[in-house]
Amino acid sequence: MTWLLILILVPLAGSLVLAFLKGNDRAAVLAALAFSILEFLLIIPFWLSYSPSGARLQMTSSFDWIPSFGVHIAFGTDGISLIMIAVIALLVPIVVGGLGTLDKLPAGRSAGGFLSLILLQEALTIGVFAATDVFLFYVLFEIMLIPMYFLIGGYGGANRQYAAVKFFLYSFLGGLIMLASAIGAYSLAADKLGKGTFDWATLVTVVRDAPLSTQIWLFLGFFLAFAIKAPLVPFHTWLPDAAGEAPIGVAVLLVGVLDKVGTFGFLRYCLPMFPDASRTLAPLVLVLSVIGVLYGSILAAGQRDMKRFIAYVSIAHFGFISLGIFAFNEQAMVGSATYMLNHSLATGMLIVVIGLVIARGGSSRISDYGGMAKVTPLLAGLFLLAGLSTLSLPGTNSFVSEFLVLIGSFVDQPVYTILATVGMVLAAAYVLWLYQRVFQGPVRGDALVGVGGGPGTAIAPELGAKKAIRDLNGREIAILAPLVVLILVLGFYPKPVLDTVTPTVQQTLSAVQGGK
Repeated sequence: MTWLLILILVPLAGSLVLAFLKGNDRAAVLAALAFSILEFLLIIPFWLSYSPSGARLQMTSSFDWIPSFGVHIAFGTDGISLIMIAVIALLVPIVVGGLGTLDKLPAGRSAGGFLSLILLQEALTIGVFAATDVFLFYVLFEIMLIPMYFLIGGYGGANRQYAAVKFFLYSFLGGLIMLASAIGAYSLAADKLGKGTFDWATLVTVVRDAPLSTQIWLFLGFFLAFAIKAPLVPFHTWLPDAAGEAPIGVAVLLVGVLDKVGTFGFLRYCLPMFPDASRTLAPLVLVLSVIGVLYGSILAAGQRDMKRFIAYVSIAHFGFISLGIFAFNEQAMVGSATYMLNHSLATGMLIVVIGLVIARGGSSRISDYGGMAKVTPLLAGLFLLAGLSTLSLPGTNSFVSEFLVLIGSFVDQPVYTILATVGMVLAAAYVLWLYQRVFQGPVRGDALVGVGGGPGTAIAPELGAKKAIRDLNGREIAILAPLVVLILVLGFYPKPVLDTVTPTVQQTLSAVQGGK
């Protein structure tokens, strides 16, 4: 049994245990925290055992599933999937530890049920990043929608059912179209090899030799599924609704990790399997990417809800990531791959901080806040740090990724790069605008007074009638501390991530350039 299988089975086992702890919320939280921390600790030997200079897929395992159709339960990891598995292992303990602080469950809902779905989501998402059988990837791609559907639909806001159904239908439809392309690739393998297979490595060698017209049709099936998941404009409309209605912890996983399955799919499946089609259709993808950057940035300016605001800023960032991927430049592609990790850290922290603001004010509307830095200076400072990381300030983790995308894509695609840069500047301005509206200016209610004589509190009627507003407590600081450390450390020393990702990117780029 490889480390990779253990990483999938640990949260899966935790989910099963929690399913039987629905009547004891405290025991459920402690059990979920234990399983999620164990999972994170297992990432350390998992990362250390990976050799960037080794084979493309490492720590592989394969078991027969449907032998007559060449289907296997097969897993393996490369540098890009490694960093995404690591980031979800980091974010899940934060989500679990924030239950009761970031999210309060609806009446009649147990912590055991909620946390069981969280751990199930973790196991399935790791499986998606690790799958090396295309049919298995499709199955997990669809199944992982189920826990997220129930997390949004059962624990979200007022319009949670609409948001959950929209999220599910969009992604499910994209997955079905991808399945059609996967079957087409299987048929190509059957014609060439005498028997069909869904093995990723084998399909890469078979499909890349197919005629361009065939590649284009198969590419479009995979691309559409990943463009919906990413999401790219115009397939993005599910994200603002899902992120706006989801509980804070669920939004962290949705925007921080699940969306990256789309950009990961571009790198793992679209480019190596369909190199000629990727190069032929790259201009179309670049246009959609730039539109996404500009559209997401402009729409963010008009949002009144903080959670929807972050969703639109993320849409702009995903456009930027896909720009770096389809520029077919090594520096740009390395920047996009590392941006997947750094966006998860920066946006995950920003969503957590927004959740702490909402927990204090009882509202996600931007206009309901103001001047909170006067009474919650630590919360304000961490909000600003997360915002600065989101806008890629030098010294924060996202800067290196954005810089690599810019200098790499500008070499071959200067016009698209300049347009995307304008959009990213707008997004950065809007993040600072959000900080100014929420934390600067007069305190809402014009009441900067100490409740019970204690400093650092205020009565703010617009933030909940006569409710004391307090700064971060020890538990909240502990939740945010890992993200703060990584944002700063990777801002000054990104070498471990770059060394891990670069060989995989070089292999991917070599596969694309080696097409006909």
